[in-house]
Amino acid sequence: MEKYVIRGGKKLSGEVVISGAKNAVVAILPATILSDEPCIVENLPNISDVTIILQILSEMGAKVRMINKTTVEIDPRTLQNVPVPYEKAKLMRASSYFLGTLLGRFHEAHVSMPGGCNLGDRPIDQHLKCFAALGATYNIDGGMVNLTADTLIGNQIFFDKNSVGATINGIMAATKADGLTIIENAAKEPHVVDLANFLNSMGADIIGAGTDVIKIRGVKSLHGTTYSVIPDQIEAGTFMTVAAATRSNILIRNVIPKHLEPITRKLVKIGVQVEQYDDAVRVIGGEDYTGTTVKTQPHPGFPTDMQPQMAAVLTCSKGASMVTESIFDNRFRYVDELRRMGANISVEGRVAVIEGVERLKGAPVKATDLRAGAALIVAALSAEGVTEIYDIFHVERGYENMEEKLRALGADIRKVDEPDPVAAEHTARKAI
Repeated sequence: MEKYVIRGGKKLSGEVVISGAKNAVVAILPATILSDEPCIVENLPNISDVTIILQILSEMGAKVRMINKTTVEIDPRTLQNVPVPYEKAKLMRASSYFLGTLLGRFHEAHVSMPGGCNLGDRPIDQHLKCFAALGATYNIDGGMVNLTADTLIGNQIFFDKNSVGATINGIMAATKADGLTIIENAAKEPHVVDLANFLNSMGADIIGAGTDVIKIRGVKSLHGTTYSVIPDQIEAGTFMTVAAATRSNILIRNVIPKHLEPITRKLVKIGVQVEQYDDAVRVIGGEDYTGTTVKTQPHPGFPTDMQPQMAAVLTCSKGASMVTESIFDNRFRYVDELRRMGANISVEGRVAVIEGVERLKGAPVKATDLRAGAALIVAALSAEGVTEIYDIFHVERGYENMEEKLRALGADIRKVDEPDPVAAEHTARKAI
């Protein structure tokens, strides 16, 4: 069982280079299934979600070749329409994107219900509504989502609820459908735009990505392409909060500053200095911060994936802060872990009230999901003493070489592999 051991309280300095966007690449890689020729995807982050998707593609018969550590060539021509099994699908939410791409290519898809972080109720009803509008029938049998369609025909689709996943699946399923598809109340996140740009680079006809109305005119075929994934907005935001929490001066490279504006605004409001350049931001932490209110919203609002990290910064800001989570039901599970470190946080439903304390103190804590793990790292780096973070596999789903990047900034962080104490106890009982 691997864990991070962090000795906090150190000011950091230097620069960090941001990797490709997790939320974009987990859609772009399955989208290669729609191509009639090989595709090259650049700026891949070295994270476990990418590894799993490439394994799924390979097991389905696609030819997957790593050109270098950040570039992959995928030839989907030999891919077979076989079910995406539970063992792989349970590991990440993005497995649902195979529904849209397999349906778009084969007019049939069989994918186990997706897994990923436990953030509360994350139904796929909007996805299924979209597929049905395009002419597919579906059933869920034994945890397997089964889709079939004689033909896919463009249609007008209105999402009852703004959904990134359903928007992405709708785009992919409609790319080769007959006629025009119009998606209303579409998600506007940067990774939705990146997927549309990727498909357009292969010959798709998609306009309006980044607005709440996306129009897809179906095409008969898609050609190969070479495409570079956008930088990771959330990884960049996480390092911004690292700089803020540790009162450090860090230059964050390979970013799109416009994507970071909701995060930048909140940090500046509490007293952090942020300087923007063409493809970089410099974050300079202050000595004293003031509390604020944060409410997560679909893009261009404050991203839900940055809510736990921002809360970690606010634990040591003067006065009271209020954090409202409007996207997911179960995103405050990390609060109990921050309390172990001395944070003063109360939660009522979807609202957390944070009373700032002088300083956090190191403690053994557990990452409950990907962004919760990132928040614990932010907190541990600013805390007094040593923090041990368990279940770091969550973090490695979405952050490339996190400990190495932090060490390069001067952080005292180590990854330690030790036996799981619970598993060891069970083994000892069996021996008796």
